[in-house]
Amino acid sequence: MNPSDYAWMSAVELIEALRSRQLSPVELVEAAIARIEEQNPAINAVVHLGADDARAAARAAEHSLADGTAGPLTGVPVLMKDLFDFKPGWPSTLGGVRALAGNIAQHSCLFVERMESAGAIVLGKTNSPVFGARGITDNPLFGPTRNPFDVTRNPGGSSGGAAAAVAAGFVPIAEGTDAGGSIRIPAAWTSTYGFKPSAGRVPSIVRPLGFLNSAPFITEGPITRTVADAALAMSTLAGPDPRAPHCLDGNLDYGAALERSVAGRRVGYSPELGAFTVEAEVARAVDHAVTGFEECGAHVELVELSLPADHAELAALWHRSMMQISLASLEAMQAQGIDLLTDLAAHFPPSLTEQIEQARSMSARQLRNDDALRTEVYDALTPAVNAFDLLVSPTVGALPVLNADDGDTIGPSQINGQAVDPLIGWTLTFPLNFTGNPAASIPAGLVNGLPLGMQLIGRQMRDLDVLTFSAAYERARPWAADYRLTEND
Repeated sequence: MNPSDYAWMSAVELIEALRSRQLSPVELVEAAIARIEEQNPAINAVVHLGADDARAAARAAEHSLADGTAGPLTGVPVLMKDLFDFKPGWPSTLGGVRALAGNIAQHSCLFVERMESAGAIVLGKTNSPVFGARGITDNPLFGPTRNPFDVTRNPGGSSGGAAAAVAAGFVPIAEGTDAGGSIRIPAAWTSTYGFKPSAGRVPSIVRPLGFLNSAPFITEGPITRTVADAALAMSTLAGPDPRAPHCLDGNLDYGAALERSVAGRRVGYSPELGAFTVEAEVARAVDHAVTGFEECGAHVELVELSLPADHAELAALWHRSMMQISLASLEAMQAQGIDLLTDLAAHFPPSLTEQIEQARSMSARQLRNDDALRTEVYDALTPAVNAFDLLVSPTVGALPVLNADDGDTIGPSQINGQAVDPLIGWTLTFPLNFTGNPAASIPAGLVNGLPLGMQLIGRQMRDLDVLTFSAAYERARPWAADYRLTEND
């Protein structure tokens, strides 16, 4: 087997090759490290490569495969995200905060715990924006991640390094976290598959946040090149943990969901999700993509949906909600001797500094009013989703943007001549973090060589429905050939 072929094999295929001894974990990890070292300078997806740790884990995987103690993911290389995600001895910069360049983690996050327990080998950490507070991946410490489909452009965020790494063939599975679309946005802009499970399906364990992780719902999920790999990752990541106050049962048969038919089932299509504006080229592409469900035997119907506020007010609501979480994190760090609060402007982009300052002055009444508006969003979306087996929309309203050279790349500020919030308002993802519904971004084709995505939204706690429809669509309109367009070795 040629090492260059490993890049485009799925995790499912790699596991079969490892178990049949066609491939060894050491060979696979060496090939992945070599590919990252060769190609990462062009896209800046991986900001820490833990090569020595990965090689040691690969040798241990060799022994576990030989003695019959291998886990379900033994030998499979994966990447974790550089945000609120930790591995002992590895740097943790919370999204490229310069002052944290030398900050070394002392404990593992849940992704590392569960992936390593299953035998996966964590190779390194991927780039994200400061505190994950925008739908773009860029920061003052590491700079922008570049899109493998066009290295002048951004892959989206906040899990942009993860998505770019998967699209470039570094690993088959990378960690994404999603508070407003951070899994789905970069999946859309890199032609990868990003799955956001129901809130609580994968425990969210960050202290001192605990309950704050539900305002809005923050969840973790996989970014992959195939739906089957996402199901495989979910089988490892999902399941309750006593440290997380919001947990759902993880004992679902994710693999079985991939084989079910969607024939005769109903898909609702909302081209603007009731409040957003979408570029004409993106709209046309998603209009065409949604007909793929008809090829699977499903019935597609146009949905009349109205949200209780326009995209600008909804984006402002999301920022206010997220900044309460950011402020709590900063106060906890200050108590531990890491003071970024005293001089915010020295550590954070201007927009984030302004939002944190606003969060410090919000009253309890203002917070209650925001909860009331969030409830109105829930009450508007829930019946629209429940009227169908699946609700579909564009994932984002624009094509990938050009990278800036100042560490502060932002999204589009206008779509169709209408002003939009450049940090998050051009996405159609964050309302689902207000509600907690499962959702995914599935590749919806290329426009002028640039990827875009279609968002699949399931009913509350119906994660398996999203996977079933995703797998059916992948069979009808496979996208695997798209990744070869990024190949330059």
